[in-house]
Amino acid sequence: MVLNPSGDVANQQRDLLVSSTALMLVIIIPVIVMTIVFAWRYRHSNKQARYEPNWDHSIHLELLIWAVPLLIVIALGALTWVGTHMLDPYRPIDRIKAGLPISRKIKPLEVEVVALDWKWLFIYPQYGIATVNSIAAPLDRPIEFKITSASVMNSLFIPALAGQIYAMPGMETQLHAVANKAGDYQGFSGNFSGAGFSGMRFVFKAMLDADFDRWVARVKMRGGALQLETYQKLKLPSDKQPPLEFATVDPQLYPVILHRRTSIP
Repeated sequence: MVLNPSGDVANQQRDLLVSSTALMLVIIIPVIVMTIVFAWRYRHSNKQARYEPNWDHSIHLELLIWAVPLLIVIALGALTWVGTHMLDPYRPIDRIKAGLPISRKIKPLEVEVVALDWKWLFIYPQYGIATVNSIAAPLDRPIEFKITSASVMNSLFIPALAGQIYAMPGMETQLHAVANKAGDYQGFSGNFSGAGFSGMRFVFKAMLDADFDRWVARVKMRGGALQLETYQKLKLPSDKQPPLEFATVDPQLYPVILHRRTSIP
């Protein structure tokens, strides 16, 4: 999924990865080829190879050896510097995809993410719903993730959407992204967090607007209520937790989790 993303942010990250690899191959490939050629040409059995025991310096060779790698390091540094700032996860995205800037009329989708043992809780404050180990978002709409952990440090990673972002207890990290292709994409934990770590997987569903609205309506119809008491039971360790849906969520629940409080003010 890293090399076949469905979102613009992941597309740009893939392009940065490919460009950096191509630049490094400019040096790596010739070095590998010359190593093989020199080893063959100057093998012990080749009596035709030139033997120059007193040779020790060549200005042209020195320039080639140092100038080309230096230029590649400068190019890699510039590419990485620009990419790091443009793809800063805390920086709101300014386009849906290449050539299509974000309209001011589009309101980003807010998703509050909580890493639990060993599952993911997703809260949609704009819709008053929540899900566990399942997440959905409409196409071509910016997504603002606010991420924290109720236990140990973890890492949210949806390769088709964007890079991984750490989830830490008592702290909030952020991620801005957008989905451009409809489909189901895998998400998981990218940081070992205990015995149930391998089961911290979920499905990210990228949908058309109408399908997303129907999904929200279905969750509101079938889901339960997520209050502090329900959350206290939910956060208990569980392995390979099946997806859950909640039709209502206490709006103060995420701040309580983030600030590690024991009650809702």
